[in-house]
Amino acid sequence: MIRGLHAMFYSSHAAELRAFFRDKLGFHATDVGDGWLIFDLPEADLGVHPTERGGVSSGTADISFYCDDIEGTVEALQSRGVEFTQPIEDHGYGLVTHFKAPGNFIIQLYQPKYRK
Repeated sequence: MIRGLHAMFYSSHAAELRAFFRDKLGFHATDVGDGWLIFDLPEADLGVHPTERGGVSSGTADISFYCDDIEGTVEALQSRGVEFTQPIEDHGYGLVTHFKAPGNFIIQLYQPKYRK
């Protein structure tokens, strides 16, 4: 049976993105050789969204991170040099913001309003 999720970011700045996840976001990793890090991530969930509302094409995948205290998490990440692209906003399902990561990534961070 499936027991987990393995997600990937493809980046023209792979070494910098790995360092960002390790040093700025604090994810623990295993070096599987030559600096290739596989990150041990916390729990995960998976959503499936319809494309009928427009904007996103079918076949698109998206990765975001969630937390229990968005204000505290944003403050902690900013103290490590993480740059956020917008203030925290209420999107209905949760409180949402986005941050920059090496390789031209904009990654969503949110505090869910739904129960985990």
